[in-house]
Amino acid sequence: MDYNRKVGNPDKLYDVIIIGSGPAGLSAAIYTIRFGLSTLVISGFNWGGQLMTTTVVENYPGFPEGINGPDLMRRMLNQAARFGVEFVDYNAEKLEVNEGKFRVYAGGAWYKGLTVIVATGARYRELGLNSEKRLLGRGVSYCAVCDGYFFKDGVVAVVGGGDTALTDALYLSEIVKKIYIIHRRQEFRASEALVNEVMRRDNIEVLWNRVVLDILGNKKVEALKLLNKETGKEEIVKVDGVFIAIGHIPNSDLVKDLVELTPKGYIKTKDFVKTSVPGLYAAGDVMDPKYQQAVTAAGFGVMAAIEAKQYIDSFKRK
Repeated sequence: MDYNRKVGNPDKLYDVIIIGSGPAGLSAAIYTIRFGLSTLVISGFNWGGQLMTTTVVENYPGFPEGINGPDLMRRMLNQAARFGVEFVDYNAEKLEVNEGKFRVYAGGAWYKGLTVIVATGARYRELGLNSEKRLLGRGVSYCAVCDGYFFKDGVVAVVGGGDTALTDALYLSEIVKKIYIIHRRQEFRASEALVNEVMRRDNIEVLWNRVVLDILGNKKVEALKLLNKETGKEEIVKVDGVFIAIGHIPNSDLVKDLVELTPKGYIKTKDFVKTSVPGLYAAGDVMDPKYQQAVTAAGFGVMAAIEAKQYIDSFKRK
């Protein structure tokens, strides 16, 4: 059942404004509204986060048969709407703080709040190929932990040479028959321990100095077209799937001049979700460069909701 969503009111002072509508944002909203806090979610034009482009999710607790990513997000959205969360289906364009209160500009209006939770997520760094988009969910993946089991006993490629790529390769090596690591350089940029472990695995083969020119296949991934930078020749490598692990880009531009960021652009937090600005919290992939799972994002969203509740309660005690 789809519940009618209430539309946000620019004349209202909300207890909590949540920017983002992925697992972190919607989990936070479910908790804050259940705490009795007036809650506005600025969901963005494309609500739901990265799970909206995911097919079957089999590692989210409570769904033993798995669930499609969009269906999971729709359930979260309906749960928040059922309890009375209000929504603005526009992108947040500006965020300001003045005398302990926040203002968020979205869809041509300013919305006011006592606290803000930034849950804008991160986006995968892409290769930039048309075939990459066309075959997403049909053999192209950005998450080994999410999708690795679909390729059990198959042959896959991991593109990248940092910690994420090697960690993905090691994880996949326990599931698939053969892994090619495609790296554009002659040496990895990952930690020594990861490099040593990768080189010990019999089912991992490193293809150095290779660039992915295209991902081949009609209805699903069938092979990769590579450029060998040493020889200048093109090569075809047959695979059942390809995991692209060349990094993430946190969606932190909205707060880059307001809070402290890490060197890689993630929102810097203390006590899990607190930013450098009191009353402003961050949850999910926009502050988490390590785990980046739907269930951990949801957990951070709950933490931020609890912190916002305690922050607002501190005002009432004064």
